[in-house]
Amino acid sequence: MPSFDIVSELNAHEVTNAVDQANREVGTRFDFKGTDAKFELNDLVITLSAQADFQLEQMMQILKLKLTKRGIDIVCMKVDEPVTSGTTVKQTVTLRQGIDSELGKKLQRLIKDSKLKVQAAIQDKQVRVTGKSRDDLQEVIAMVRRSKLDLPMQFTNFRD
Repeated sequence: MPSFDIVSELNAHEVTNAVDQANREVGTRFDFKGTDAKFELNDLVITLSAQADFQLEQMMQILKLKLTKRGIDIVCMKVDEPVTSGTTVKQTVTLRQGIDSELGKKLQRLIKDSKLKVQAAIQDKQVRVTGKSRDDLQEVIAMVRRSKLDLPMQFTNFRD
């Protein structure tokens, strides 16, 4: 029976490369000369630290640009409010991946409401879709791509 998985995954290596490139650009830019502005990556949580709010905004633009150039959808970013402590301002950006149960149920409901002859099952951090017809599965993929979800979706493990 044909099936595929709907997942939301990030390439951690590409994230590391994007953060490294952003750090290099901050180090070479004239408006950041003499500041301790930097990006720190720790388990898909990026911490931006600078001396002023406007520098954080500039750094956020640099980060978004570097992530998109590396093929990472910035929809997965969860940006927290800046926190001022002494002379530095810090902001954390969490890169979300994996389909949580709430989003999985939303996907399941979307697929059931389409009236296609397929079944969707939530399995850990992914949703497996099975059906008798390959065409039905391709319609589900097209429908999920059209729907506006708050995470980037990938379709893996397509089997006939």
